[in-house]
Amino acid sequence: MSPASFEPQPTLARLYPESTVGGFSRYDGFVEFYTRLNALLDEDSRVLDFGAGRGQWAHEPLPEASRRLRSFHERVAQVDGVDVDPVVTTNPTLAEAKVLAPGEPLPWPDATYDLVLADYVLEHITEADAPGVAAEMMRVLKPGGWLAARTPNKWGLIGLGARAVPNHLHTKVLSRLQPGRKAMDVFPVEYHMNTRRELRRLFAPPHKVVVYGHASEPTYFGSSVPAWRAAQLLDRLTPPALAPTLMVFVQRG
Repeated sequence: MSPASFEPQPTLARLYPESTVGGFSRYDGFVEFYTRLNALLDEDSRVLDFGAGRGQWAHEPLPEASRRLRSFHERVAQVDGVDVDPVVTTNPTLAEAKVLAPGEPLPWPDATYDLVLADYVLEHITEADAPGVAAEMMRVLKPGGWLAARTPNKWGLIGLGARAVPNHLHTKVLSRLQPGRKAMDVFPVEYHMNTRRELRRLFAPPHKVVVYGHASEPTYFGSSVPAWRAAQLLDRLTPPALAPTLMVFVQRG
């Protein structure tokens, strides 16, 4: 896809006119997260994509700048992936893919990876599995390696809205709000690794935990301009602690 071939959706272009220059706004959470993640990688890095799925990003339209940021598998030594869904074996960006049961230990030795990526995955981990998942992520990281995660804030607008809707209705609700969202990309939510307090408890010293809130464009409201404007106002009035998304970076001690 050439840089000129991607066009931002009309609501995004109307409310964030800078998105017509390169395809992304100054608030774009994807660009923010993957820019910081790429700063932690080099050509010798080994990466584990935790919850890699089918590689949704590789199948959907993206601005060229965003695609370059996400295509780090082309610039590092190796990217492996793991998921509870067998569809991970079809992910074209992975050197090795494993299917595991929820909470099952990771099948790699200690200190295998320089970075573990968990992009919108932590919110799907159950309360019973959360301590083990956190421990396994740290175990497979090399000393000094990083966990990079992006996840909804339990107390932010997205988290509160998702928890207000029963899991069995998520696909139906999202199909109205985001008509392009495929049912295969909708999963039950749990929200047991989605507050600063829980993250610092699960990734206790000697690990270093850096968490900050981020408010991106309200794309979860589909194409409704009034809904986007209301969400923009709410974001401006919301304290940073209640920002809708948490950017999480944990360095193994």
